[in-house]
Amino acid sequence: MVKRHLYQPPTTAFDRDEYEQALKTIGPLLEEQNAIVVAHYYTDPAVQYLAEDTGGIVSDSLEMARYGAQHDAQTLVVAGVKFMGETAKILSPEKRVLMPTLEATCSLDLGCPIEEFSAFCDAHPDREVVVYANTSAAVKARADWVVTSSIALDVVDHLDAQGKKVLWAPDKHLGSYIQTKTGADMLLWDGACIVHDEFKAKGIRELKALYPDAAVLAHPESPAAVLALADCVGSTTQIISAAQTLPNERFIVATDQGIFYKLCQMVPDKEILIAPTGGAGATCRSCANCP
Repeated sequence: MVKRHLYQPPTTAFDRDEYEQALKTIGPLLEEQNAIVVAHYYTDPAVQYLAEDTGGIVSDSLEMARYGAQHDAQTLVVAGVKFMGETAKILSPEKRVLMPTLEATCSLDLGCPIEEFSAFCDAHPDREVVVYANTSAAVKARADWVVTSSIALDVVDHLDAQGKKVLWAPDKHLGSYIQTKTGADMLLWDGACIVHDEFKAKGIRELKALYPDAAVLAHPESPAAVLALADCVGSTTQIISAAQTLPNERFIVATDQGIFYKLCQMVPDKEILIAPTGGAGATCRSCANCP
């Protein structure tokens, strides 16, 4: 017999009693410091709940920074990786930006050090430099354009229409997807997200065979073979929107498991399955978590 629930979504629950105890300390501190929590979709469920419970937001990295800039709070507690804190500070230079830890890093950011990237740009002065938001402030400063996954395709398409050649960094999968869609002349930095790079087309096809009615929602940082199977390719926000608008009652989602908390909030009556990761010898088949 085929085990239909081979891949289960991660739990989105957390210890409410423990949360309430922590809130007794955190709540007054946030009020005293005129602070809010801005959290990314990929953070732990309790952190996402805290952000919204105390007047903050859970969103993608750009909207986190925008919300912080528009809010009256003078201190932003950024629950995310290092480049998200930098982006928040860029948009709110007059505010104090705190991060729970500076050890929370992104493989795309780490894989694109400014010295090497700057030399790469210098070697190709004829190209317009376009970088993804998942980069350090130093790399962003070296670029001509900074884009999110939701607008990257449109920006590159615009540059291509002007006859410009593009140097893209850091994610090669997102860059390849954009190149395929636009036909633009693109030189790609060899970087990848360690989470999305692990999704496998073979595993998704197997899961799709078990659930033929499921729509596949994939982040464009995933490999091309995975994106070819997707009914919707989009950013974290676009994935959530697709789950809300598509008629399917079941979805296979290829992105970090942290998004399940918000997905289950927005579409409580739909079934969400995490896309499998790893090869045949992997010890974990659904390990899509940013370290």
